[in-house]
Amino acid sequence: MTSKARLLEGKAVAGTMIRLVRTPAIALVAKEAGLDFFMFDMEHGPISFETVSDAASLARAAGIDCYVRVPELTKGYVSRALDCGVTGVMVPMIKNGDEARAFVHWAKYQPIGKRGLGGWGAHTDYRDASSGGQAFLDETNTHILTIAQIELAEAIDAIDDIAAVEGLDALLVGPADLSNSLGIGGQFNHPLMDEAIAKVAQAATRHDKVFGIHSGEELLKKWIPSGCILRMNSMDITLLCDGMRLIGRLRDV
Repeated sequence: MTSKARLLEGKAVAGTMIRLVRTPAIALVAKEAGLDFFMFDMEHGPISFETVSDAASLARAAGIDCYVRVPELTKGYVSRALDCGVTGVMVPMIKNGDEARAFVHWAKYQPIGKRGLGGWGAHTDYRDASSGGQAFLDETNTHILTIAQIELAEAIDAIDDIAAVEGLDALLVGPADLSNSLGIGGQFNHPLMDEAIAKVAQAATRHDKVFGIHSGEELLKKWIPSGCILRMNSMDITLLCDGMRLIGRLRDV
């Protein structure tokens, strides 16, 4: 079962962000670790489309979802990432419903959006999909997860307009930039943060969207009772550092 299928059934999925590691084998490592998905960070990391395409192809074969956070909202990033074979795209710093609609326009095929069809590629498992007609477009739309990252005060003000967009699947809170935007940088349990995140969770419920957070374990667990089922914790850099610290402590044994 894909991560999106689980989410649509109201079941939780867990994954992590990949910013440093550029080998496609990260798909197999994540699968072995029991993750549901991993997400390449093209916004803040040196990840190329070549890396994304290679890893996404391997992820498809291994049965784990490969997502990508694109650098910004453009057709060139959203549609091309999907043509590289990823099964989910997250756009950072979505501000309003118009941006959410543009995102869906480039991410979903008609009749939901206007994504262009490349008939052969990683996204078709290297089969000719051009003859598949509307059935192929509908099936792909069903499997692709579109995630609006909510990390600006403007987005909180427009959260119902964003959440109401047809074809947008999930709202995922980015606590670091959201706290900065609210003028309380790094204070993830501040009352203003609680109020903002609660608004996202409530909008997700009202508009039948998935609610998620990318954060440390403590903050994730805080919002699980509010319906946080798209759970992204940590990233490859911090996971490596934490593991290396454990080894470093051996010299003091």
